[in-house]
Amino acid sequence: MPDIKILTEAELRELVPLDLDAVECVEQGFTTLAGGKVVMPPIMTLLVPDHNGEVCVKSAYVPGIDSFAMKMSPGFFDNPKLGLPSTSGLMVLFSSTTGVLEALLLDNGYLTDVRTAAAGAVSARHLARQDASRVCVLGAGVQARLQLKALMLVRGITSAVIWARDVARAEVTAAQLRDELGIDVTASADAADAVGSADIVVTTTPSSTPLVQSDWVQPGQLVIAMGSDQEHKVELDPACLGRADIYVPDSQLQCAVKGELRSAIEAGIVSADQVFAELGDITAGKASGRQSDSDLIIADLTGTGVQDTAIATLARQRAGAVGLGATFTS
Repeated sequence: MPDIKILTEAELRELVPLDLDAVECVEQGFTTLAGGKVVMPPIMTLLVPDHNGEVCVKSAYVPGIDSFAMKMSPGFFDNPKLGLPSTSGLMVLFSSTTGVLEALLLDNGYLTDVRTAAAGAVSARHLARQDASRVCVLGAGVQARLQLKALMLVRGITSAVIWARDVARAEVTAAQLRDELGIDVTASADAADAVGSADIVVTTTPSSTPLVQSDWVQPGQLVIAMGSDQEHKVELDPACLGRADIYVPDSQLQCAVKGELRSAIEAGIVSADQVFAELGDITAGKASGRQSDSDLIIADLTGTGVQDTAIATLARQRAGAVGLGATFTS
């Protein structure tokens, strides 16, 4: 059997930082998805309700890429109470030609964090106003931090406000980001004020009830909804989609089942047969993004298997180029 490469989280952090290369990698994945030849099965989800947990399995075969990834991503959202991270997981790479196992990426969720943040940056690059400078992030966890860092790669962000149900945690996150990024980052206990003051709003929570009300969002804003990726999750009042000038899903099929679109369809605000341009259609130039500075745009990002295959193959290529990782034969 061929040799199998094993890469640890520490090695993957070295190989794939959150930078413009990662953003370009994920953007190319969306563009390829819009070509119609990607094979991307529905997300498999195992719910563990007794422990506020879930495990998602995502994958995609992307023509032109030598390998495809299978990603297993647990999210156990009470873990911080135990001193453990809420997300973990790994990715497995197989040959697109033979199906033979090629690599185990023991990232503990790191690559998922990077590709998710990069998707936010892709959305902002194509959908935010050019002069967008103020960010509101709902949530105070790892993804909240990475989303702000990612947005700074594509827009001239000068200030941010962090809101979370745990105000003390929001204050700690804000202080750390202020020191790390060198911009004005504050915490707010008032979600409505935080949302209303921003050019870009990012939601990064596992909430099962709407956090952002429709009368909070403003013309000209970009709202990037990251957290709703399961049937029971929702971060936006469904009426927000009714107010939006442009709605952009990462995958309409997924969003109609697991994203903010699902709630809007259930509420009768959006017709189930309405067709939207996806993010990949916009990155590919097949559809337009922002039309004017006054457009209110909502990007609904449930996370796609094509992102996982893209970021995992990037990691493996870089590991091969510099000789990182252990090798074993099964």
